[in-house]
Amino acid sequence: MNINKILVSQPEPTNPKNSFLEIKEECKIQVDFEKFINIEGVSVTEFRKTKIDLLKYNVVIFTSKTAIDHYFRMAEGLNLKIPSTMKYYCVNESIAYYIQKYVIYRKRKIAYSNGSIDELIEMLKKYQKDKVLLPVADIHKPTIPNKLKRNKFNVTKAVLYKTVSADIKKLEIKEYDIITFFSPAGITSLLENFPDYEQGKTKFAAFGTETSKAIKKAEFKLHIKVPSKKHTSMASALIDYIKKQK
Repeated sequence: MNINKILVSQPEPTNPKNSFLEIKEECKIQVDFEKFINIEGVSVTEFRKTKIDLLKYNVVIFTSKTAIDHYFRMAEGLNLKIPSTMKYYCVNESIAYYIQKYVIYRKRKIAYSNGSIDELIEMLKKYQKDKVLLPVADIHKPTIPNKLKRNKFNVTKAVLYKTVSADIKKLEIKEYDIITFFSPAGITSLLENFPDYEQGKTKFAAFGTETSKAIKKAEFKLHIKVPSKKHTSMASALIDYIKKQK
């Protein structure tokens, strides 16, 4: 099979030295970027219906920068002043430092793990009896909330933003030899925009277990799965796959 065009279902990276550039240069293949999903904040009115009081929780866990944005957006929308005693726990350093966008870092209790959920849980064990808030999207991975509950944390999920399909009908979707997906929502978007879509000879690449499951559930064929024992990035997996086809 000749591979000439790849569609990456994400916005184009702002870094000119991004990993997908290697595909263009090394494999001489066209790589297009198109966002398949959009993030929309849950409205204040909609959130009020959940009856979750943000001020009743003294520990907040952040798994993404988007979660931080919408947590503070909601607090502002509800006219709430988050107390200086609030403790923030993040899954990695980058997310932790992003909190500086909203608070003075040195005055807050902010901690982070090295990206490991298990390490984060160990760090949180001294707050096992406290009320813990986990801001999430309407569609989210169950790994962290499930592990917290198994470890008997008093955790509440707060849906503060939601994933919706972007309008990608303008795409000539059949022109692509490989399409990459990074979340189950990407598959949903494909089917909503192209309800009669047939995969044919197009190869599908998936990042993450849940994305792989969504592809198979939609009765499509999965050809590239990342991460794997050999590849941790989508770009490196694509390059390896392309070279094997030649």
